[in-house]
Amino acid sequence: MKTCDIIGMSDSRKGWFPPEVMEVINRGRVFSGGKRHHEIVRSLLPEGAKWIDITVPLELVFESYESYDHIVIFASGDPLFFGFANTVQRMCKGVSMRVFPSPNSLQMLAHRMCVAYHDMHVVSLTGRDWQKLDEALIGGVTMIGCLTDRVKTPHAIHQRMVEFGYTNYQMTVGECLGNETKECVSRYDAQAIYEHPNCLILQKTDTRTRPFGIPDTDFVLLDSREKMITKMPIRLLTLQALDLPLKRVFWDIGFCTGSVSIEARLQFPHLQVCAFEIRPECEDIIRENARRFGAPGIDVHIGDFLDTDLSDLPRPDAVFIGGHGGRLKEIMAKVLQYLTPDGCIVMNSVKAPLVKTDSHKLWDEACTDLCLTQVPSTAIVLNNHNPITILKCIR
Repeated sequence: MKTCDIIGMSDSRKGWFPPEVMEVINRGRVFSGGKRHHEIVRSLLPEGAKWIDITVPLELVFESYESYDHIVIFASGDPLFFGFANTVQRMCKGVSMRVFPSPNSLQMLAHRMCVAYHDMHVVSLTGRDWQKLDEALIGGVTMIGCLTDRVKTPHAIHQRMVEFGYTNYQMTVGECLGNETKECVSRYDAQAIYEHPNCLILQKTDTRTRPFGIPDTDFVLLDSREKMITKMPIRLLTLQALDLPLKRVFWDIGFCTGSVSIEARLQFPHLQVCAFEIRPECEDIIRENARRFGAPGIDVHIGDFLDTDLSDLPRPDAVFIGGHGGRLKEIMAKVLQYLTPDGCIVMNSVKAPLVKTDSHKLWDEACTDLCLTQVPSTAIVLNNHNPITILKCIR
């Protein structure tokens, strides 16, 4: 395929297009689109036209495109708005492309609702994970437009929001927008069966509190042991040392209650957070704390970190080691296999008189043996607790 025209369309069964688009259709010989698009435009295609269904895997679709110099492609709404035109640009480098857009579904839904949408934050959940929606909810975005799919449905979205306490939004669902017989716009109803395709708009009704520094007493603790949590002031200093505003992926090794992971998730919603812990009982604790404080999206891994397969995880550029069981050097060596070139590792060393292993000494030895550069440390004494040194190193 050397050139293509991509025509955006709604779910209207009338199959009406402006004259300039009809001219493109009339001159076309090879057409492509989804089955739903074919049903709508079939009667408009020239006699003898060839049609290529867009189905997964897309690689096979684009292989079939290679046999033709020019293809007319039908797509939903605005093809450059999370649409098929972006896929064409990615998979067909150098193709000459023209786009004829229609209003996208979220525009249409905002029009039906008669709400201004110039400040709407758009999230696509179509074949994607929850990260961008979680980020918007944690950040308290005023209006969120969501593109759905058959898995991340209005019901699944509502369930996730309720689970993590984001009940401060009103959801409006638009179904089959543009379809003369099936279009429906309504407030979310837990009992409803929603037609596909659909989309939704979330409007914030009130502000959910997001503290800067969660009080230690608010966390569910491991065996009610107050010493098994990174204290709030130390926690915030640790996040500062990790330089998280500029990072993308954060690993928390030895999370215990999950306080550091949760604080990082709330203060820096753009982060992908992966939390590791060897004790199985800590899984329920971190999940309960995450629900309690509204921190969805923490990727939890239970088991010995040194035995954990990390190959499918995003590479971290910030790592906190909250527990090492005396195997600090081995843990740091494994981290270095995945740490990005600009990444850093941070650990808090507690100087406790009854503790046999000097974690600061282990840190120094590991940094020397692994050729890591130490950043000047920060020492702090909090109330009547033992002195703590916040340690940091880079490659």
